[in-house]
Amino acid sequence: MPPAPSPGSHTSRFTAGERAARVRFRRAVALMLITLVLPGSAQLVYGNKRVGRIALRTWAVLVAAALTTLLVGYVSHGFFFWLTFDPSALLWLRLLLTGLAVGWAYLFVDAWRLGQPLTLSLRHRRAAVGVNGVLCLSIAAGLLFGAHLLGVQRSFVLAMSGDGGVTGAHDGRFNVLLLGGDAGAGRWGLRPDSMTIASIDADSGRTVLVSLPRNMQNFPFVKGSVMHEQFPDGFDADYLNGVSTWAGDNAQLFPDSDHPGVDATVMAVEGITGLKINYWAMVNLEGFKDLVDAVGGVTLNVRQPIPVGGLGSDVTGYIEPGTRKLDGHDTLWFARARDDSDDYSRMARQKCVMGAMLQQISPQTAVTKFARIAAASSAMVSTNIPAGEFDSFAQLALKARGQKVSTLSLVPPMVDTADPDIKLVKAKVAEAIDRAGGDGSAGADAGGGKKKQKKQQQAVTGGSIGSLATGYAANESDDLGAAC
Repeated sequence: MPPAPSPGSHTSRFTAGERAARVRFRRAVALMLITLVLPGSAQLVYGNKRVGRIALRTWAVLVAAALTTLLVGYVSHGFFFWLTFDPSALLWLRLLLTGLAVGWAYLFVDAWRLGQPLTLSLRHRRAAVGVNGVLCLSIAAGLLFGAHLLGVQRSFVLAMSGDGGVTGAHDGRFNVLLLGGDAGAGRWGLRPDSMTIASIDADSGRTVLVSLPRNMQNFPFVKGSVMHEQFPDGFDADYLNGVSTWAGDNAQLFPDSDHPGVDATVMAVEGITGLKINYWAMVNLEGFKDLVDAVGGVTLNVRQPIPVGGLGSDVTGYIEPGTRKLDGHDTLWFARARDDSDDYSRMARQKCVMGAMLQQISPQTAVTKFARIAAASSAMVSTNIPAGEFDSFAQLALKARGQKVSTLSLVPPMVDTADPDIKLVKAKVAEAIDRAGGDGSAGADAGGGKKKQKKQQQAVTGGSIGSLATGYAANESDDLGAAC
């Protein structure tokens, strides 16, 4: 009979040398893993203890700072928005992430060295190199990508920020004049294609869009302005969208202005509506399509075939009716098309695009497609909003997403664009803002209420509910989403 095996002999299939090699391999991997969890701990145990202590203390400070930031941000969301839009904070955060990536990568490489890779078998050595490479590259790449995004955001903020001074809310509202046109680099003074005031409640974000037709005539400028001195009886030299060109041709009247055309237009808008404008933003409509593409398109209710083309060229096709997700090219034509419609129907469609963009661009979309959005936005907008106000407007935009948007367009049949009743215009503007209120509520049948909208729903003209004779629903509504 063969001798009985001694107790524990079933584990003796590995030699003492092999068992030692497995222990060294486990130790090498463990050093890398604890570097992942507690950077510097590998050095504190086996290497340069001074480096280990510095790394661990730095890591503890960073973790404490991150937790404090999260706590402060949870209590006050404005802190997060400040971090997002302050150029100095973004620069320091970018440098911090870059330094952290380099330092952490060094600790991973040093942990691999402390694992004595030359004492490992070839198979274990390759495995250790693979583990270290994955951990090192993953952490460093993630941190460097974060630093890149912070750099993109900082460049975006610097490119977007204007040179205007900070102004407070007027009667509890911020009034921002949005000017749209086919402008490009160095061409912001061209005639604006559309003019809309976004009147935003400073507390709730409740927004009223007041649009002015580009063909308004014989309107006053705000008293005390240089344009009122030139045209005390009203502007009779051109349409409203010609004010910019007139001011550009007479720039000597605006010696301290970098944007005489925009400043003159602001004087006109204030004189017509009675609203005090805080800031302005000029939107390049051609660049707008890049923004729509950057966010993945926008879903719109297309009520009639909308021509693609026109405006001096041939119509090349149509956007077919239905609830459709449109890319930047088609969204631009949905907003701009004039064939088979009138200017006021087009203004109604433009408001529908504004409302859809506000409601559909979620914070998740903004984060995941941030770089493209930033690039498109900085090429699309010129503004005088200072960088210090970006965080405030970002907070208001987030509040506005959950609320109805009211609209008022100063167009026929309510307003005779050739000879506008300015007292009536100012009364209508004040009424629309009062209806919206500061709490986000609005009467369902106030102004352009249910009864009026039901009448308008009998007809669709140029892709918008209503007609030139009765008015368009989206041009005067307490709920833009329902009117579109």
